[in-house]
Amino acid sequence: MTSTLSTKCVLLYIFLGLLSVVTVCGNLLVIISIIYFKQLHTPTNSLILSLAVADLLVGVVVFPFSMAFALSSCLYYEHLFCKVRYGFDVTLSTASILNLCCISIDRYYAVCQPLTYRTKINVNIVVVMILINWSVSVLVAIGFIIPRLNLKKCQENCFTDALLTNILGPIFSFYLPVIIMLCIYLKIFLVA
Repeated sequence: MTSTLSTKCVLLYIFLGLLSVVTVCGNLLVIISIIYFKQLHTPTNSLILSLAVADLLVGVVVFPFSMAFALSSCLYYEHLFCKVRYGFDVTLSTASILNLCCISIDRYYAVCQPLTYRTKINVNIVVVMILINWSVSVLVAIGFIIPRLNLKKCQENCFTDALLTNILGPIFSFYLPVIIMLCIYLKIFLVA
């Protein structure tokens, strides 16, 4: 029984390790390409670069630490290190999803309003989109972590903490961006 369990764990670690390597290499290739080739320095590619950075960090930070602590103390204890790892996980996953949302907005203007695309989506607007994207990602992660820091002291604020962590966090970090993307791509589909 123990050897079967350890064999499954080893196979899982090998699979997740390979997934991490593929994620890092693929996103590193995208990042190097966009930085190296001047022809790729466009607002759209800046959004893709931001997405590649978020996904690269997921492959470098989130995957390895999640693998290392999946069957260890993080399941049983709420160490500060586990909370920091969780914070990186939430920040980078949210940043990745919000980058996809920003790319869908860019594609909407490129397809549905091609005559005004260059004036509406320029370098300054893209920089603002990227800054807002990463700021919201960090704020969402902080909103997830703060209730976990006060878990033992939770008496009067439990409802508020649970509301932040279990309802508002997923809405702002996943469901709302996905709904926005679906609506935008539906409009693009109807126009195309």
